[in-house]
Amino acid sequence: MAKKILIVDDSALMRRVLCDIIDSDIRFQVADKAINGLEAFDLLSRNQYDAVVLDVNMPKMNGLQLLEELRKFKISARVMMASTMTKEGARTTLDALELGALDFVHKPDNAVECRVAEFRDHFLDVLDAVTNSNPPVFESREKIEQDRATTEKMVEIVKKHPVRVAGNKLVAIASSTGGPKALQQVIPKFPAELNAPVLVVQHMPKGFTASLAERLDSISDISVKEAAEGDELEKGVVYIAMGGMHMNVVRNSSGRYSIHYTDEPNREGVKPCANYMYESLIDSRFDSIVCVVMTGMGADATEGIRNLKTKKNVHVISQTEDTCTVYGMPKSIDRAQLSNQKVPLDQIAQEVILQVGVTN
Repeated sequence: MAKKILIVDDSALMRRVLCDIIDSDIRFQVADKAINGLEAFDLLSRNQYDAVVLDVNMPKMNGLQLLEELRKFKISARVMMASTMTKEGARTTLDALELGALDFVHKPDNAVECRVAEFRDHFLDVLDAVTNSNPPVFESREKIEQDRATTEKMVEIVKKHPVRVAGNKLVAIASSTGGPKALQQVIPKFPAELNAPVLVVQHMPKGFTASLAERLDSISDISVKEAAEGDELEKGVVYIAMGGMHMNVVRNSSGRYSIHYTDEPNREGVKPCANYMYESLIDSRFDSIVCVVMTGMGADATEGIRNLKTKKNVHVISQTEDTCTVYGMPKSIDRAQLSNQKVPLDQIAQEVILQVGVTN
């Protein structure tokens, strides 16, 4: 049975174009259309849809305001943002993801470009991922603060009882659909004195990863930055891979490990691809590498971690299915029997800290 889709866009022409794209695929059918957030809220209050394709700029109630209302009234909807704002307005996109949107596409500025095969195929791929996602869970601020307090207590315990694995350690995280919001439940729980650098490959286009890094840095004790070419890895710093390039770790002329970007073709359909990051660590001299695979569609990270595990001391943490937006990447890791631990999202930071410890 075709998945039912609600389109919310104030442009009649864009509604027509998006309807044509969606209805051209037997997996989906447009069930309803709304010209603003108010109309959409009324429809979502009365009906169930498999996904909502939501514009940002609309009269009466815009896309972000609709997401806020859905959150306020605990109306769970699988929302995919499709707006011309999502290209330049990376912060707006991150706001939408924080408020419960599951993923986004950049909608071309004119309808003609929407009919290009590249946009159509990407749009339908993202829509497929969203329709197969777990609906958003609205966690209270109190719950998030409780989780963070628990982690802080654990850091104090780890300081008194150091972890057993000595030597140089590294944390390498991979995430995709649902990742930006999931990272907000992991990165801010890392202490500034984490005894390892942290690498993050989050599948996002160029221009979005810098805003993601800035936002995470503003709410975290640990330092967070978009990784720049040549950055030398330091403990207590999170390096987020730049969108549109593949992030690798290389040994530089001074013998230290640093970031190096390559512009090879997409792998697993994405750029950056976590497989490259993991494989670049095969010949490194890190004594212990903690690999964390979180929510996301596809199988990125599996091949890279499998290759890495043949040469290095690797501990793999995969996010549990019930806490994933999309149980794709962790599922691939679990099926390949590469996971050492299956951990709920709210406990991932604690397990990482237990593995790598903190500096005194």
